[in-house]
Amino acid sequence: MLGGLAMLAACGRIVPESTNPAVDPASISSARLAGVAFGPRISELGMSALDAEAALRSFVESCPSLLRREDKTGLTHGGDWTEACEAAQASTGNAPQFFETQFETARIGSGEAFATGYFEPEIRGCLTRRPGCEVPVYTVPEDLVRQWPDDMPQSERTGRPPLGRIDENGKHVSYFDRAEIEVGALAERGLEIAWAADPVEMFFLQIQGSGRLALAEGGVMRIGYAGQNGRGYTGIGRVMRDQGLLGDQPGQYPGSMQGIMAYIRENPEDGKALMRMNQSWIFFRELTGDGPLGSLGVPVRRESSVAVDPNFVPYGAPVWLDLDRNIADGLWIAQDTGGAIKGANRFDTFWGAGEDAREIAGGMSGRGQALILLPKGTVKRINGE
Repeated sequence: MLGGLAMLAACGRIVPESTNPAVDPASISSARLAGVAFGPRISELGMSALDAEAALRSFVESCPSLLRREDKTGLTHGGDWTEACEAAQASTGNAPQFFETQFETARIGSGEAFATGYFEPEIRGCLTRRPGCEVPVYTVPEDLVRQWPDDMPQSERTGRPPLGRIDENGKHVSYFDRAEIEVGALAERGLEIAWAADPVEMFFLQIQGSGRLALAEGGVMRIGYAGQNGRGYTGIGRVMRDQGLLGDQPGQYPGSMQGIMAYIRENPEDGKALMRMNQSWIFFRELTGDGPLGSLGVPVRRESSVAVDPNFVPYGAPVWLDLDRNIADGLWIAQDTGGAIKGANRFDTFWGAGEDAREIAGGMSGRGQALILLPKGTVKRINGE
C-alpha cells in the first residue's frame, strides 16, 4: 500500500500508518488510565436492525471467550458480562432493543477514532509443488523457540522471552529472517502445508494473517496465522513514501495496497528488495471452520468484526463507530488485534473476502468518533459514583 501504509506483523495486516489522534500509547497503557466517560444513550445512536442483528450474532460467538478471559483494560471482569451473554443467547427478536437493554456507551479518552480495514485474500495455490506454484506456505518450525539468551542479564528479562532458535553452538540466536527463508533456510524439512503461485500475493496474504488458497487440484484451502519468526516489522509503505514513490504527484503510485503491488510488479528486483526489508515471516496452519479466526479464537465476520488494542477495548465488547467513511459506521464486535492497532480508539475493520473486500479494506482510512458498549453500571463504578 501507499501513502505510508504500514504492514502489520502480529496479525499480519496492512493498514495506513498513523498515530492515534487522541492518545499516545507510549504514555497511556490502558483504557482506565485514558479516562472513561458516559456517552449518549444507545437509543440515540440510530442503530439499524440489520446492523444490530449481525453484531448480536458475533457477540454470541464471542461470549464463551469473553466470560473467561482477563480484561486488560481494567474496565470489566468476566462476570460483568454474564447477564448480557445469557440474554444474547435467549434473544429471539429485537436486536437493537437487546443492546439498549443490556449496555451503556462509554467514551475512552476523547473518543477521537482512527479506523483502517483488512480482508481475507484468496490467491492461487497447490497442495504439491509444481511449475508455476513454487512459493512455500510453511507451518511453524519445530526449532522456533521462545527463550532468554544466556548473555541477557536477569534485570533486562521483562515480559515474554524473545523468539529465536538454538544454533550449532547451543546459543540462542535470532530466527531466520524473510530473505533467509526465501532462499531456502527452511527447505526440505517437510514444513510446507501448501504452495502459492504468486510471491507478491503470498507476501500480502502474510500481512493479512489469513486467507484462502484456490487450489489447482480443486477446492479451496483456508489458512490462518499460526506463528511468526520473531523478526522486526518494517512497513514498506513508509519506506516507499520516504523514497518519494507514493503520493498523488505525476510518476508516484497511489496510496493503497493496489498501488504498492503495482510498483512491486513493475519493478521486480527493487520490489523484492523492498519486501525483504520486512524481515517478519508468518507461519500458517490449515483452518477448517467457516471463517478466519481472530485473536479471540472465534471466526471474524464481514462488517461485524473489528480489531482493537485489548488494553483499551475488552475483547468481545461491542464498538460503535461514527466516521467520515460512512461505510464503516455502525456496530462492531472486538474480536481481533494487530501489530499496528495500538492505543485508545484505534480500530481495524474486517471486510471479508472477494474483490470488493480487497477494494474497501485497501482504501479504508476513516476518522471520527468511537464508543465502547459496556454492561450497564460499569462507567459509574469505574468513576466511583
